[in-house]
Amino acid sequence: MDKETLAAPSSSSSSSSTASMSNTTLPPQEDAWVETYRKLLPHWKSLSHSHQSAIPISISRVNQVDAARLDVEMSAMLKEQLVKVFSLMKPGMLFQYEAELDAFLEFLIWRFSIWVDKPTPGIALMNLRYRDDRAMETRGKVRTGLEGPGLTVAQKIWYCVAAVGGQYVWARLQSFSAFRRWGDSEQRTFARRAWMVIQRIEGLYKAASFGNLLIFLFTGRYRNLIERALRARLVYGSPNMNRSVSFEYMNRQLVWNEFSEMLLLLLPLLNSSSVRKFLHPADKSSSSTEDDTTCPICLASPTIPFLAVPCRHRYCYYCLRTRCAAVPLFRCSRCSEPVTAMQQQGGANNLIPKK
Repeated sequence: MDKETLAAPSSSSSSSSTASMSNTTLPPQEDAWVETYRKLLPHWKSLSHSHQSAIPISISRVNQVDAARLDVEMSAMLKEQLVKVFSLMKPGMLFQYEAELDAFLEFLIWRFSIWVDKPTPGIALMNLRYRDDRAMETRGKVRTGLEGPGLTVAQKIWYCVAAVGGQYVWARLQSFSAFRRWGDSEQRTFARRAWMVIQRIEGLYKAASFGNLLIFLFTGRYRNLIERALRARLVYGSPNMNRSVSFEYMNRQLVWNEFSEMLLLLLPLLNSSSVRKFLHPADKSSSSTEDDTTCPICLASPTIPFLAVPCRHRYCYYCLRTRCAAVPLFRCSRCSEPVTAMQQQGGANNLIPKK
């Protein structure tokens, strides 16, 4: 009896130990991680949404304006090269098709840049690209503020219609109305009203463009009305941009700019006859033989011959009169003697004093 009673508790203790061992080593259920994820997902979303605001970025306004200017210069260069192709044809033939030529060049630039998700040449030089700002409103947090999808197909088509087609239609409408003289008061009522509508539309467009310019200078977004209507924003294409400027080129450009401005200032002040005389000095023997043939100023036969007093060299009346009026101390172009008066050739009593 004692042995049986002693064996009984030992067997019960062993069974309890095996039960606890089985409870500790029991593996979790297969879908336990799914349940845990579902429980933690709302809390994680609440934390993430509190910081899911697009990073504000500031795009240089100067870069955006320079990009537009570079695109204009590129169009002008292409137009110049295209005009050279037709240089041997009838003069003035391209003038009547200038609007079509501009539209064709703008379409080519749009086709090989914006339509294929590439920036225009000016925009590419400024490290910029177009981004669809409508997609950024529903987008989560971005890494640098420069990410975002490009323009959609509809935005590209509308950009071409507005920028290329709209500009062409407006240029043609203005030239047609000016050629038909719709603005004249003698025209019939319909043409006059159409002209007034065109002028009013142009005024409203200029006012809206000016307002958009003020908003652009304040916010730095959307250079023109087309970009604002399509919500096409210019952002940086790359976070880093190496801008190396050759100071030698800048110095050369500054020197030529100052030199051209100096020439524009001095050339109107130079006396062409004095410069010609300084470059090609003529002796008195040769000048005496030319007195009876040509005017020393216009180098043509004098129509109304007048003589400079006291040297009595022959001039055109208008040439000598204008020089004496413009230069108070005018000297004869042939002998450099001061001219005090002028006298008509063949007249003895018609002496005209110099004023």
